[in-house]
Amino acid sequence: MKLPTICPKFEKAISLLSQRWTALIIYQLLTGPQRFNEIQTSIGISGKVLSDRLKDLESQDIIKREVIPETPVIIEYSLTEKGQSMESILREIENWSQAWIKPDAEFLED
Repeated sequence: MKLPTICPKFEKAISLLSQRWTALIIYQLLTGPQRFNEIQTSIGISGKVLSDRLKDLESQDIIKREVIPETPVIIEYSLTEKGQSMESILREIENWSQAWIKPDAEFLED
């Protein structure tokens, strides 16, 4: 009996999005270009992990890194067309979470 197989492209996409912080970085950049510190502060990620994820996402053509030659130098990150195309996926996950995920008690204490 032949077992069903998962499409390798689907498996790779899920692997990418399930990597810790990756989907949150992409989601954060949906609002537009941002600097490193803006992304780091908004999602509460360590600098090293953010740097690693940004490099990985850049190598996969999901984000682009733009160096603006000013004093001091400004570096902005934004989504490529490939990255922007993930918006509908992330918005659907957002909608699903609003309908089905209960907030943790720690968030209710604020």
